[in-house]
This record gives sequence, C-alpha cells and structure tokens, in this order.
Amino acid sequence: MLETSARLLRLLSLLQAHREWSGADLADRLGVTPRTVRRDIDRLRELGYPVHSAPGTAGGYRLSAGAQLPPLLLDDEEAVAVAVGLRQATGGVEGIEETSVRALAKLEQVLPDRLRRRVSALSSFTVPMPGAVQGPGADPAVLIELASACRDAQALRFTYRDHGGAVTRRTAEPLRLVAARRRWYLVAWDVDRDDWRTYRVDRITPTPPHGPRFTPRRPPADDLAAYVARGVSGAVYREQATVLLRVPVERAAQRISPAAGVLEAVDEHSCLLHTGAHGLDVLVVHIVLAGFDFEVREPVELIEHIREIRDRLDRALGGRAPG
Repeated sequence: MLETSARLLRLLSLLQAHREWSGADLADRLGVTPRTVRRDIDRLRELGYPVHSAPGTAGGYRLSAGAQLPPLLLDDEEAVAVAVGLRQATGGVEGIEETSVRALAKLEQVLPDRLRRRVSALSSFTVPMPGAVQGPGADPAVLIELASACRDAQALRFTYRDHGGAVTRRTAEPLRLVAARRRWYLVAWDVDRDDWRTYRVDRITPTPPHGPRFTPRRPPADDLAAYVARGVSGAVYREQATVLLRVPVERAAQRISPAAGVLEAVDEHSCLLHTGAHGLDVLVVHIVLAGFDFEVREPVELIEHIREIRDRLDRALGGRAPG
C-alpha cells in the first residue's frame, strides 16, 4: 500500500508539470507497466484529481481544472484563503516570491472554475499601496465577497462598525479594494450619504442579499492607493502636520509607509510628509523616529510642542534650557 501511495504522489507530481504525458512515458518514469499507469490514473480520478486523457497515438494525460476540489484536506473557503495568501505573498514578502508563484500556479491549476473565478476577482479588483507590506487583516470570505461585488458592479449591503464602536447599516456601490500593511480598505460610493467613502474591511459585515447592479461611477481619484493613503494617514486624526524631510522622496519611502503618511517630492534632495496622529506627542515620536532631518511647516502648535520636549530632554541630560 505504501509503495502504491508513493507512486501515486510521484504520478501526481509529474502531471503537475504543465505538459501532456503519454502512457508509455509515464510508465517509463515510474518503472511500471502502461496498464498500472491506467489503474493509477483511475485512482487519482476517484480521489477527485481532474486528469484529462486524449485517445490515439498523439494522445496522453494531463492535469486540468475539474468540477470538485482534490483532497488537499481543505474545504472551498480554506482553498480560497490559501490562494489569496499565496497571491499576496508574491508581492509582499521578500524572499518567498518565487516559491509562492510556483505554489499558487499548482493550486490554481486544480481549482474548480467557481473557486478560480473568486480568487481572480480579488486579484483583479485589489489595488496595492506601493511599499506596503500586505497581509490578510480581514476574513478571506469577506474579501472574496467584496471583490466579487466590485467585479459584478453589484450594490453591497452591510453593517459597518466605526472606530468608536457604533454600528450602522450601509448600502454602497463598491469600486476597488486597497491593500496596505495588514489592513484592507474598500473604496465605494455610499448611496445614502451620496459621496465616496473608504471602509476598513475588518469592520464590514456583509448582509446579503446584495444588489441591484449599477453603472460604475468615475473613481474619486486616478491613484486610488494614494487616495486611501491620504485618508488613513491623516484625515481621520485629530492632529495633522506637514513636515519637510531633508532626504529624497525615494529614501523617505523606504522608512515611511503609505499608511503612515503621504510623501510629496519637493526636489532631488527633499520631500514633504503629510501625516497625522491622535496627539502631538505621537506626531513628534513618529517624525523623529523616521530618522531624517526635518522642518515643521505646520501646524505652529507642533513647533511649540517640539520646543517643550527639547527643553525637557535638555534638563534630563543635566543641561540648562534656553532662557
């Protein structure tokens, strides 16, 4: 039994090589007879693996998408979650991109069409923030549901929990998902508020049935990643600031993610950082820890607060504050 199981795994590995094999070639590779190959192919089919065969001298065997998911010990939702994770890893985790691409190709090769379509929707209707480390941060099933609504131009019905915990019912026309760090955002036209809104996906609870279909509106910005970054990095905070960083914008982008602030090039030696926080103390820490020389452009209150902190540090170091 062990020998048969090992041979089946070897056969499956050969079939995943994106080519068509003749029965004779497979028999030669496995060291068995063509009749044994046919029996093993039948076993794989019984297990749910979609092995296609073409008759005749030019025919052969190949692995194709089927009507059911092969026994990966995963149900449909788990298979979608794995595919989503692999797709995100291809552009978000250094060192595993190539491995993720190979694993994703093997998984998508045998995903039934209904699942492959859902995974494809998430890829096609997600905008990554440049430089952001992507991650799940939301229920994969919800992500798929939102992406499918974007693809189908179908109105969404959901409850939304804001940062204060209040829950409201919403109806929106979804446009795109935006991925940033471990957060996902939905950009959509809020039907009741008659305006564009950005929703955190982990605060969305879909309440189907959804619909009706709608005609997509013109996006609120050409660069949706920058549009969301401006909102999540400053607009929602009580304190906002604009700071001149004395480094090129490319270097600043290596330390400051789009979710933490919006960078704007000034010249080849400097750039502006537009950012926000819930308090001036947090703003100071955020700016100082970026590690660059800077000049506060606004607000004046932040300049005064930095002076106070400077004097406090000077006293802590045994110096004397300027008179």
